[in-house]
Formats: sequence, structure tokens, C-alpha cells
Amino acid sequence: MTMSFQAYDDLMKKSKLSSNSSQTAMVKRVGQRIQGAVESFMRQQGASDQLAGYQWEFNLIQDDTQQNAFAMAGGKTAVYTGLLPITKDETGLAVVMGHEIAHAIAKHSNERISQQVAAQGVGTSLGALGTGASAQIINTAYGIGAGVGLMKFGRTQESEADRLGLIFMAMAGYNPEGAVSFWQRMAAASNGQSPPEFLSTHPSNETRISDIQKHMPEAKKYYNAR
Repeated sequence: MTMSFQAYDDLMKKSKLSSNSSQTAMVKRVGQRIQGAVESFMRQQGASDQLAGYQWEFNLIQDDTQQNAFAMAGGKTAVYTGLLPITKDETGLAVVMGHEIAHAIAKHSNERISQQVAAQGVGTSLGALGTGASAQIINTAYGIGAGVGLMKFGRTQESEADRLGLIFMAMAGYNPEGAVSFWQRMAAASNGQSPPEFLSTHPSNETRISDIQKHMPEAKKYYNAR
């Protein structure tokens, strides 16, 4: 979490934040609503201690070339302006932010960081790798600089983030049905460049949408429109 906070602060200093006040306000509003949903969900699960030390923050980075977003350990979250034409509205944005925050809550990025540290040398700590190597591992783990498309985790991790993300957005007052149309738009934006599922570490768009529809009844139990 400490490394994530440092990496996030460094990125914010190097990045140009959006000057569009309405879009920036939307990102912060959606983030805060999902934060509240996450905190409520974790209380219900008796797991509030897992949010200890979280320092939530939500920013919109001006970069129309990146159709991306990420959420770091500790609640540090960012969306790139290039993704907004695909999210289209607040509900679409809630799909993305709920999904990315779900990865952080489920500690998927922690797992990816651990794998990359191991690849650098068995027994090596992240702090011992040096600033440059540590920053590269953090950036890769969270998809920073990944360009077009949300950073992909393993199939099981993606499915878990889809399910939790639906619950989080629903608890935040956003209709989870919006997830289907958002991922359909993401599929269209990929221009058919996604590899066959058996060659990929993440579900095909068709599988993802099918799985989301299976999770929909559960998510709707949490949905209270505002």
C-alpha cells in the first residue's frame, strides 16, 4: 500500500489532470459513491479491517490516447479521458470504477506485484529492487501506460472483479444492467483485435458478457436506484 501511494503521487505529479470540471466532478462523485458501497459491503462481510489504511482518491487524467483506468491498493484510483467516450455516462463510468476497485479489494494487483517481484529474483523485496525497477513493477501491475484497453488480469480474477464490481455499483445506486452495454462498447472499441479465449489470460468479450448476465440477479438484490 505504501508503494502504491508513492507511485500514485508520482504519477499525479507527472500527469496532466483534466481541466474539464464537470467530467472531473463526475469521476470524483462516482468514486465516492462506490467507496461508500465498498465500505458498506465490507462491514456486512465483517471485513472492515481489510480497508484499514485506505486513503481513497479519485482523479481524471487528461490523455485521450488511453482508454484505461486503474485502482491501486489503498483506494488510489484514476481514469483516463480516453475512456470517457466508451463509458458514455455516469453508469458506464461506475462499471469501470467498480470493476477496477474490485480488483484492488480482492488484492489481485498485490498478487501480480508479487509475481513480478519473484520474476526479478526469488526472495527479493519490492523495496530492495531500487526506485526504477519498483516503479516499473507498480506501473505494469496496475496497467499504467498500457495504452488502449483496460489492463487484463487472469480469467478467474477478471470474473471475480466483474461480480464484485456489479455489486459495488449496484449498492452505489447505479443500475448493474449498464455493465452489459459498457462491455459491448469495449468489445466494439477493440476492433476485433482480442485474441481467441484459449490463447488469452482473460475471458473473451462474449464470455464476460455472458458471465455478467449470470451475476445480474445477485447484483440486483443490492440495487437501490437513487
